[in-house]
Amino acid sequence: MTTIFGIPLQGIMAQLALGLINGSFYALLSLGLAIIFGLLNVINFAHGALYMMGAFAAWMLLNYAGIGFWPALILAPLGVGLVGIAIERLFISRLYQLDHLYGLLLTFGLALIIQGLFRNYYGVSGVPYTLPSALTGPVNLGFMVLPKSRVFVIVFSLAICLATWLVIEKTRLGAYLRAATENPRLVEAFGINVPMLRMLTYGFGVGLAGLAGVLAATTSNVNPNMGSDLIIVVFAVVVIGGMGSILGSVVTGFGLGLIEGIVKNFYQQGSATVVFVVMVIVLLVRPAGLFGRAS
Repeated sequence: MTTIFGIPLQGIMAQLALGLINGSFYALLSLGLAIIFGLLNVINFAHGALYMMGAFAAWMLLNYAGIGFWPALILAPLGVGLVGIAIERLFISRLYQLDHLYGLLLTFGLALIIQGLFRNYYGVSGVPYTLPSALTGPVNLGFMVLPKSRVFVIVFSLAICLATWLVIEKTRLGAYLRAATENPRLVEAFGINVPMLRMLTYGFGVGLAGLAGVLAATTSNVNPNMGSDLIIVVFAVVVIGGMGSILGSVVTGFGLGLIEGIVKNFYQQGSATVVFVVMVIVLLVRPAGLFGRAS
């Protein structure tokens, strides 16, 4: 059996596959954060709570309405997106001209409120989500066997990230969004409704968080703390990729998931902090992030 530093190659490949699953969530969540910051200049600390809300929305649809995973994959993100639109209209729209700190404090407070409500009603132990029959059972990858649900998470997350990048970077709608960020008054002069663009952008960004929550429900118990456990790592991913960089968030999210997988093979205790070590190194060498632009 082939070994690297005394560790079987098969074991290394297995950890890389597991790291890629974590990377899928990092990429999808950081993508939503990057869209909101890059196009709205808002640091959305409520992202983790809305991710948790997406997971609970899928669970509620199944247990209260009998609506399974595949419809929930559309309905739950839409519901979270509508909540995001309400948040943008009621609160965030008043902060665009203020310092980033106000948006951070507001969304942090909203995150605490949302998590507190779910924690009071559902407790902290979590609830299981029943998988659809199409995602049950194993997939043999040759070097390891993975549940179908986890393979689906990787493939689906990658497809969504690439599609989002193409829409924002290569289409006219994406051009309008970027222009509205740079010079909203000029864009309004061309008859484009900038407040609506901002509202839909925030709704779409948090909708991606809700989508990630639905996917997370297939891999672990749904619990009110699942967002708070992940949001700090995701912010680190966004900083490493470059604040507001769409491509940077996707590449860095998947890349850091793979790095975590490698570190687990050689020093398992360090896998929990390797993201922050990488962040410190990147900021020392390139303060704007790997894909960011210095202002």
